[in-house]
Amino acid sequence: MSRETISQSISVVHPISLSHGKNAEVWDTTGKRYIDFVGGIGVLNLGHCHPRVVEAIREQATKLTHYAFNAAPHAPYIELMGRLTAFIPVDYPVSGMLTNSGAEAAENALKIVRGATGRTAVIAFDGAFHGRTLATLNLNGKVAPYKQKIGVLPGPVFHLPFPSRDNGVTCSEALKAMDRLFSVEIDVDDVACFIIEPVQGEGGFLALDVEFAQALRRFCDEKKILLIADEIQSGFGRTGQRFAFSRLGIEPDLILLGKSIAGGVPLGAVVGRKTLLDNLPKGGLGGTYSGNPIACAAALATLDEMTDEHLQGWGAQQEESIVSRYESWRSKKLCPYLGRLTGVGAMRGIELANADGSPAPQQLTQLLALAREAGLLLMPSGKSRHIIRLLAPLTIEAAVLEEGLDILEECLAKLA
Repeated sequence: MSRETISQSISVVHPISLSHGKNAEVWDTTGKRYIDFVGGIGVLNLGHCHPRVVEAIREQATKLTHYAFNAAPHAPYIELMGRLTAFIPVDYPVSGMLTNSGAEAAENALKIVRGATGRTAVIAFDGAFHGRTLATLNLNGKVAPYKQKIGVLPGPVFHLPFPSRDNGVTCSEALKAMDRLFSVEIDVDDVACFIIEPVQGEGGFLALDVEFAQALRRFCDEKKILLIADEIQSGFGRTGQRFAFSRLGIEPDLILLGKSIAGGVPLGAVVGRKTLLDNLPKGGLGGTYSGNPIACAAALATLDEMTDEHLQGWGAQQEESIVSRYESWRSKKLCPYLGRLTGVGAMRGIELANADGSPAPQQLTQLLALAREAGLLLMPSGKSRHIIRLLAPLTIEAAVLEEGLDILEECLAKLA
């Protein structure tokens, strides 16, 4: 099948063509089976074609396929926002809006904070990824390939080091950099918000330092700056709880949602303090497809499955299997390139590094090909594209998870 009509600026990790999938398994058009540790890049926490989600889509498609909520509200949107705001683990009154994607959620959050604060500057972090639209590109903490050949981006945006035990940047180092930023680069009174991922996705599954998160929350309160948590990849149970910010002991002012919110159907959301979401004039928020009825139905079915009991069980199963395997590989010196295990819960990365600790992206490229040939799909991440992202569905069967880890072990042992 020719791909000449598809933009060559779209990068493809795995040069195959998928046909169908079920939970954590997919098949290509030749009939070859793969275990899926990519999960649509974090979209399929409930796996491929979850029966409850499929049935909800099918049923809704017989009733109402689309209506623009701005023109006339529909029941699935109203029901979902009620359920969704109740699902957010914060103590303040919550409201929100639905979007088509995580990037669109980030864009709308920027409008909301500008309207609420009268300020424009945003502080983001090294290694961050918040989307591919013009404004979100500037938030990203990485130039190649996202910002190359694009020119001047909307701003002003400033970046700070991302403190994490996974990258060796300490809380004190990040706070020192923040102090310098406000001494040299920008007046703190011009800053509208900080935007941060509780666990970086594209950055390599780096878990945010708890001490820094709490210091940042206090600083924002003191300076009347808003704090946005990007939970687009880390949310909906990826770390073993509803959202990753809960482990930090803080409450953000706005939360960005997407990816696994609707079991594979395009949907995102901005939720947070009601006073902020209600701040812009009528018509200041919205969109033609935002909150499409079919997407809302899929999201409602997804929330039905997102019980705390399910999330804790799924997260614990994956964490135990991944951590125990990794420790076994380290103890028996399986691979000279096996670096750190990053992340928390079921959101884990495996770093490939040289003996001196420098990134080993060539070995990761080799690993992707070896694993694919053996029937396992993996996804790279990290500034140097040297960290494996493990994003198997939370619902993966124990035997399939172990089979996938077996393949990963065999391929790691072959790296040269």
